[in-house]
Amino acid sequence: MALDSNPTIGGVELNAFISLSEEEGSGDRVAVKDLIDVRGMVTTAGGTILPSIPAADDAPVIKRLRKAGCVVVGKTNLHEFAYGVTNVNPHYGTALNPHDPGRVAGGSSGGSAVAVATGMCDWAIGSDTGGSIRIPASLCGVAGFKPAYGSIEVGGVIPLSWSLDTLGPLAPDIATAARAYSVMSGETIDLDDLAQPRLAQPAGWVTDLDEATGRAWELVSKGVPRIEFVDRDRLFPAGLTILQAEAAAYHRAWAKEYPEKYGADVLRLIRYGLEIPAVDYIEALRERPRLQDAAELAMEGIDALILPATAIVAPPVDAGPEVREQLSRFTRPFNTTYQPVAVIPAPVQGLPVGIQVVGRTNLETLRAAAWLERSWK
Repeated sequence: MALDSNPTIGGVELNAFISLSEEEGSGDRVAVKDLIDVRGMVTTAGGTILPSIPAADDAPVIKRLRKAGCVVVGKTNLHEFAYGVTNVNPHYGTALNPHDPGRVAGGSSGGSAVAVATGMCDWAIGSDTGGSIRIPASLCGVAGFKPAYGSIEVGGVIPLSWSLDTLGPLAPDIATAARAYSVMSGETIDLDDLAQPRLAQPAGWVTDLDEATGRAWELVSKGVPRIEFVDRDRLFPAGLTILQAEAAAYHRAWAKEYPEKYGADVLRLIRYGLEIPAVDYIEALRERPRLQDAAELAMEGIDALILPATAIVAPPVDAGPEVREQLSRFTRPFNTTYQPVAVIPAPVQGLPVGIQVVGRTNLETLRAAAWLERSWK
């Protein structure tokens, strides 16, 4: 059945969708982040610069959905051009958290997380370049999966950083996320006969958590051994430099010709990226595969790392730019390493706290996350 409105909580519209479709069908109802082309629907990328012309063809990932009988229910809200972690959007409204509409849903795939959390779809598609699936999944209390880089074709998708962009599902649980991932990628994921995974936490990584996140982390990390992993302070800046330089290259002409059409935060980030020296970008590109190799070596002998998705629970809508680092501190490093990462809600009351499960392969990661999810219930 087609949707006829955006979800609301207590009469407050949560701004999950930018546009709704009129598609009908009996298959999975899927919400699609509005930077992915869906035939007959306008792609806005959460901004106002792109032409208001319906897409002539489906993106390859949408064609896979069609073959599986899925129904696109609408195109979801996002942080403008996927360049932010809060989903505060000056053009289409802020995607609000269904657990507390005075707080953000997280970004950039916030609308997709809200649509899943409110039952407006069976699952949703997001994108992840620095945490944009995992952050809103964590803040909204749903499952999310950022597969290994390159697992899902990204043609017909407005880019943020072509060296890092990844598509993936958000869903009510890992089983649904795994099924959705299989539809999107063609890779078979078997969650039968789950065995306890060999888990570890990265030594020295998890610091400066807010109270609620700290309590949840203490609960779920009890007894999980620490291992030496690649320094977070090497992984984070390498990925950030690549993202900022490539995003600036994509937006350069528009930012110069139509600066008034961008939100202030996104324009500021684009202009910052334009000042990054070419040598810094090139060095980050050279360093990234070395860091990936080091991460693979550090994972020997374990199946998955666990750590919080974010350092804080969902911040208020009027929070300042300081939350950008707090929300992406633990997610961005794994875009640098290209590793697959699932997010599941910690078994706590109150505002949701998401826990990342970082693996070596898509299958191992989803199986480890499914085992943890089951053990926490």
